[in-house]
Amino acid sequence: MERKYMESQIKGVSTGTTILAVTFNGGVVIGSDSRASMGGNYVCSKTINKLIQVHDRIFCCIAGSLADAQAVTKMAKFQISLHSIQMDSPPLVKAAASILKELCYNNKEELQAGFITAGWDKKRGPQVYTVALGGMLLSMPFTIGGSGSTYIYGYTDAKYKPDMTKEECLQFATNALALAMGRDNVSGGVAHLVVITEEGVEHVVIPGDKLPKFHDE
Repeated sequence: MERKYMESQIKGVSTGTTILAVTFNGGVVIGSDSRASMGGNYVCSKTINKLIQVHDRIFCCIAGSLADAQAVTKMAKFQISLHSIQMDSPPLVKAAASILKELCYNNKEELQAGFITAGWDKKRGPQVYTVALGGMLLSMPFTIGGSGSTYIYGYTDAKYKPDMTKEECLQFATNALALAMGRDNVSGGVAHLVVITEEGVEHVVIPGDKLPKFHDE
């Protein structure tokens, strides 16, 4: 048992996780659980906030190596702020996602981290982008990621619908996180959600005991 613990420490901290982002009519919801793991099945923290604000109305959520993801988001925040100053306007969501993509691609041999970037801008409104391992950039109306996502592909495919209201989107995201956290041994803790609209940003935290319950729990 002690040897397995030592091996998990050597492997480093990972955000064994469930992350998602969903667009709705007028905005976007981005969310995650709050656990970090080591060695795949040892939960080393239950209080990690994986939603990183990179600009006023742009957030990203992280999966993979926690150290890699934090280093990339730190560099991305600096470059996005510099880009905003140079353009003398708030950055586009796609521009922020492209900066993350370039950082991941240029360091793909060293990094083990993936990102979801979501936000709102005046040009295209609410948007969601996935930056996969290796630096591939994809735009989509909703996306899920992390170890817990494998348990909820069926749910999200069946329940997602375009032009949801804010309330419907929050319920969709909350249910998806609750289902993943109920099945994935390294997803759990609390659900962090951020609602991004033209009016601003709203943070929502749902404790684990307040999450929806399903028949298998």
